[in-house]
Amino acid sequence: MAFSDFFQFYCPTKLVFQPGISKDFSAELAHFSLTKVQVITDAMLVKVGLVAPIVEGLKNAGIEVVSIFDRVPPNSELKIIQECADEAIQKEVDGIIAIGGGSVIDTAKCVDILLTYGGDLVNDYSGAETLSGPLKPLIAIPTTSGTGSEVTHAAVILDASTHTKLSFVDRNLAPHMAILDPELTFGLPAKLTAATAMDALTHAIESMTSIQTNPISTALAMQVIPLIRQNILKAVLNGQDLEARSALMTAATLAGIAFDHSMVGVVHGMSHAAGGLAGIHHGLANSIFLPWGMDYNFEKCVETYAKVATLLGIKREGLSETDLARQGIESIKKLRAELKQACGMAENLSEAGVSQDLLEAITEGAVNDGTSFYNPREVVKEDLLPFVQKAFK
Repeated sequence: MAFSDFFQFYCPTKLVFQPGISKDFSAELAHFSLTKVQVITDAMLVKVGLVAPIVEGLKNAGIEVVSIFDRVPPNSELKIIQECADEAIQKEVDGIIAIGGGSVIDTAKCVDILLTYGGDLVNDYSGAETLSGPLKPLIAIPTTSGTGSEVTHAAVILDASTHTKLSFVDRNLAPHMAILDPELTFGLPAKLTAATAMDALTHAIESMTSIQTNPISTALAMQVIPLIRQNILKAVLNGQDLEARSALMTAATLAGIAFDHSMVGVVHGMSHAAGGLAGIHHGLANSIFLPWGMDYNFEKCVETYAKVATLLGIKREGLSETDLARQGIESIKKLRAELKQACGMAENLSEAGVSQDLLEAITEGAVNDGTSFYNPREVVKEDLLPFVQKAFK
């Protein structure tokens, strides 16, 4: 970008990182006037014992946990948000603790809207900048390293009736604090470790090519790419590797801040559509679509993709800018192949169980997705369909 262009940077979320800190962050809680909270999470995290120590720490800090809502699905739905919000309102909570991945944290953001202001989530708050002021305190404790939702001012929720994903964007949606504890990711299955890290890698790369990219978002994204490339396989092969887990958690948060300011593009457009239509995990969808989305944007992004290639560890010597950029895309395909060998993660839509009959609908969904507005190349159905078809095989 030209340095004469306008850009802004705003990150209101306080970040606190330390292995094990989720069990006791009472010193940080002292900054909030919390007495009764709702914990929002999912059933699996409760079952594996991840939630109980955090709840115990909250109680030891003098905070009453009056509700533990653990019914958040992998793709959270409007119905779930209403049920959760009704419980929070009935219990008269004055804050929310979100423990989980992106679906849990996005659910908590939308619940916080209804808890604070009431009303109808879709009719009153869909779109951008619809909130009249701050929300009640929301503390996010991510248990995956991918979405970056702990630092973004957006939430994406499934409308099950239309099989589409709805976006809610407002600066007041950013959590007030994020507790980053890499030990919470030790038990993350290898496939989910790979998929969430590829989600963060996609955030970083798309944030560098978005029409809203800026020097600060790019600087953050450039830190993310080597962190993920150097640590993703380590974490997949050894889930207890604290250094690798710490690197991925840091990378996911940095990538979240980056794309929160610059937005993403066609890869996310395709992933949102595939998630709504086929229920495919968002991180896995991004991993599958990433090289094809880069290929779609190639002529607009050669210089940036060449930079991405060097951050992925490719040597520039003897390669033209175009060849280096192509090598960057091939490097991502190679990484996916390595992840497939390491943990069986799908490389294409067919392996992920997506029906070929959905390809045209996925393409249409990508064209209409809000992220496509920020893509460096206009997203046109006839142009994009061949790339979605390539992602299938």
